[in-house]
Amino acid sequence: MLRRTTLKLMATLAVTALLPLQSFAEMPATVDGPVTISFYNYNLASASAGADATRELLATFKQKFPNITVETVAVPSNEIMSRVQADIVAGQQPDVAQLVFRDLIYISSDLGANALEDMVTPAELKQHLTGMIPQGLELGKVDGKTYGLAYTFSTPILYYNADLFKQAGLNPDNPPKTWADVNAAGKAIKEKTGKAGFFPGAYGPADGTFVYQAIVMSNGGKVRNDNTLTFADGDAADAVKMLRDMVDSGAHARLDVASPADTMASGNLGMFLYTSATYGSFKKAAKDKFDLRMAPMPAFGDKPTAPTNSGSALFVFSKDPAKQRASYELLKFLTSKEAYTVITSKIGYLPLRLDIVDDPQYLGEWVKQNPNFRANLEQLSHLKANIAFPGPNYRQVEKMMMDSVREAVFGSGDPKAALQTAEQDAQNLMP
Repeated sequence: MLRRTTLKLMATLAVTALLPLQSFAEMPATVDGPVTISFYNYNLASASAGADATRELLATFKQKFPNITVETVAVPSNEIMSRVQADIVAGQQPDVAQLVFRDLIYISSDLGANALEDMVTPAELKQHLTGMIPQGLELGKVDGKTYGLAYTFSTPILYYNADLFKQAGLNPDNPPKTWADVNAAGKAIKEKTGKAGFFPGAYGPADGTFVYQAIVMSNGGKVRNDNTLTFADGDAADAVKMLRDMVDSGAHARLDVASPADTMASGNLGMFLYTSATYGSFKKAAKDKFDLRMAPMPAFGDKPTAPTNSGSALFVFSKDPAKQRASYELLKFLTSKEAYTVITSKIGYLPLRLDIVDDPQYLGEWVKQNPNFRANLEQLSHLKANIAFPGPNYRQVEKMMMDSVREAVFGSGDPKAALQTAEQDAQNLMP
């Protein structure tokens, strides 16, 4: 374990040593001549994650800024961080990158991302951020500065198959509001239809973390407190035990953690707690096959839910002033009212600008035609940031946590003991 930690630290130091110091020449106010910037993007690498919509946005941006050429680098979401790191080491400095929030601390402290407050004048930055929800803007901040501008993000939403509800004698117009409701509905669906009752997308090695954290925080727990890990403590462990109890009751299905979305899309799963970003693909799969609906994530009794964020932010790495200006113009466009209309209606991510939701010029008509989406919008008022881990070993710490969660939920031993063992081991890797 010590050798692995040392190697990771050396790799981090090697990357950091190649980064330029965080001091910038003054960024020009406009793009006056031809500029080419690179844009590392994972939506472009997957049709289900909005490749066509992203290409549409970039084509519109080119029309608005003919002097700016955006060279895209399409990389799957589970590989894009490694690609950015490798290219920085190779001296190929990215200009803009779409990266996930779980890497936020490392990106700001070790990869040399620019804080927008250090790059843009206060007046100009304030002008663009006005109208964006404060909870969304906080997601990309470290020590009060914005390193990542929230871009495509979502909260956990409860998808449910209204046809299976009816077959099980349940009222689809009154979806589960608490975890006790989910347990009862899941058992009814399994017993009366033979289909899987419930499954949360909370166990994947990467994308499941935000759903897991939303469940934990909704019970009053946290995965860490400063540099101390707490995912085996009190309310956090009790939330995982609740999931284990649902597995034991039969309400929570035993599915392959890598493919529950396929089970939901095929009509063989009653309820699925997962990102709203899959709404478009689920809607397409359900068309003419079953009645797909959405509801807010369930609560622990009277406790308020704590929906966390998945998705990505846009980070600027440019050091050249002209490229910085071009990069900032791209950021502004991709988080504009026009862009969020496309991002929400054609991909399924949440708009950070709620004033466009009922505006007929933007999302008004689409929301009327997709009233289920309001369940997700309602959760924005109590959005909680997905907690990232600090230090060079943050990915290993996260993996150890998620491995223990799967063992606690699906294993045969004491769930709290599985979490406690992992927490003790992972604490040794914390800074």
